[in-house]
Order: sequence, then C-alpha cells, then structure tokens
Amino acid sequence: MAARGLGATANARARIISRLGCAAAVWPLAAWAQQPTPVLGLYLDSAAPDQSGIRAMGFRKGLSEMGYIEGRNLAIEYRYAPNENDRLREMAADLVRRGVAVIFVAGTPAALAAKAATSTIPIVFSIGSDPVQMGLVASLNRPGGNVTGVANMSIEVEPKLFRLLHELVPPPARFGALVNPSNPVAESLIRDLHAAAAIIGREVEAIHASTNREIDTAFANLGKKGVGALLVGPDGLFLSRRVQLVMLATRDRVPVIYWSREFPEIGGLMSYGTNLGDAWRQAGIYTGRILKGERPADLPVMRPTKFEFVINLQTARTIGLDVPPTLLALADEIIE
Repeated sequence: MAARGLGATANARARIISRLGCAAAVWPLAAWAQQPTPVLGLYLDSAAPDQSGIRAMGFRKGLSEMGYIEGRNLAIEYRYAPNENDRLREMAADLVRRGVAVIFVAGTPAALAAKAATSTIPIVFSIGSDPVQMGLVASLNRPGGNVTGVANMSIEVEPKLFRLLHELVPPPARFGALVNPSNPVAESLIRDLHAAAAIIGREVEAIHASTNREIDTAFANLGKKGVGALLVGPDGLFLSRRVQLVMLATRDRVPVIYWSREFPEIGGLMSYGTNLGDAWRQAGIYTGRILKGERPADLPVMRPTKFEFVINLQTARTIGLDVPPTLLALADEIIE
C-alpha cells in the first residue's frame, strides 16, 4: 500500500511507524512536546493491510490509554511490505535517515530490520519469537540498549497446539506443520515442532510455503505425504493469507489448528495462542510511555497474560469431524 501522508506542519512532526514486519517513529520528543498540533504517524507492516484488525485496534487502544488518539493528537500513515523482508530493511533505514524518535515493530523480521538500522532510536516490538535468542535484548527483565516490547512467545505454545490436535485427531494420522522458510526463525521453529510432537509420540512433517502458489501446492500434497492433520506455524505471511488457508482446509476437509483466533473467526477449525489484541494494546502502552520520555532500557519485556482456545464448531461439522467433549470443555470460546 502506498504511503499516505496526513497533514503536519514544519513545527510539528512526530512519527510513529509500526508493525509485523512493522515499525513506528516520531521526531525528537522535545520538538513535538512544544507543539499542540497532531503527531504525524506511520504504520509499516510486513503483512497485508490490516488497519481495522484486532491487532491494529489493540495498538491504538494502548496508545489511547496513554493519551494519544488517532485523528485527534495522533495521525497514522500506513505502509506495507508483505513477505518482503528486504524491503523492511530499506524502510527501517529510511526512517533512521529521517531522524524518527520511536520505532514500533511487530514480527521478528521487522524487529531485526529495525535493530540493524539503529542503536540509538527507541524500538518497541510485538513478536512471537524469543527476543533474547534473536539478539534483540540482553534479557527480558533488563533489555538494555534501545529495544523493548512484548514477547508473545507464539513458538512456545507449539507443544500445547500439538496436544490439542492429538486430542482431536488420534493416531495413526500423521501431523504436518506449515512453515514459512523465509522467516528468520524457521529453522528453530522446525526443531521445536519435532520436539513438541515427540513428547506426545507423534511424527510431524515440516511443509514449506512462502507464496500463494506454494500454499496451494502444500495442501495438494498433504495426502501424498500421509498428513491427516495440520498445524499452521506462527507467521505474518500465513496470517495475511488466512482466507486462502481456511478455504483450502475446508475444501480438503483437513483438521487444522492455528495460533490466532483470527483464523477460526473466519471459518478455521480451532486456535490456541496469545490474545493478540491485548498484546498489541500492551505494545501501544509502551510506545506511549516512551513518547512521554521513558527509556526502553528501563522497561522490561512484557509477556502475554491472556491465552485463548477457540473452536469453530460449525467448521467441524462441515468437514465431518466430531469434537470430543473434553476439548469443548477446555475451549474459551465456541463459534457455532
């Protein structure tokens, strides 16, 4: 989506640039603090446009809790680079050249791009990987440097996803796991998936896909690989392709579990994971606190506090699947 400028005078230019492959920025705090006019913001995303989704709404809610309201004292300009990590690096470098003061990023590729671009501009992230393992912070309690944020730890919930899928689809059906090989955490994710499947005595086939065509091919080959149930790994690409994934799974009657409720809300079978809307709200709060003068080094990395298990019972009936009462009892929400 092309950049969309929202009016700002030469005296008032604070920029916020954000998200999943994203980043947010603002001109030096002292400069905008002297001005009553609206802050100019920019929303940068590595996934497809999602300005009204639960994540973006959560981020804006967090900002509003800190006194920043889009359209009142904050204007946000949206930019996207779907599954194009090289463009994220270019965009982050451009933000640094412009002298922005805060960068908000969501998604590991965007976070790494922003950190590589600057060691001085404050960065707030919302990511699913381990920020310590990825080299973004020194530790969760003491981030150090210019980076902090919310670690959703989506990868850490993989054992839970497999246990739920195991309850739904008993042996001998083989598990598959859809993984985007262009994601910098792909290799570690695959290792974690194999370890998680082994805990419950199941085999898992890692299936790579990084384009629409490869996703189509992946589903076409599930039968050949003997895969009877699928886990879709946490990735911005898959989130932006959720309609395609849900349609293929329903068409082929494949039981699939996802990491975000955004899938069962449009017809996916079930999901377990962080409440992303709340995680983004927390990231918005941190961004607002930094805009008010706090330092990232003094703000511990937050962990998710809300997890949810969602089942779409209508989809289960459509693909001819009986959901065990034990799973129904565990669900936080059942979509009829």
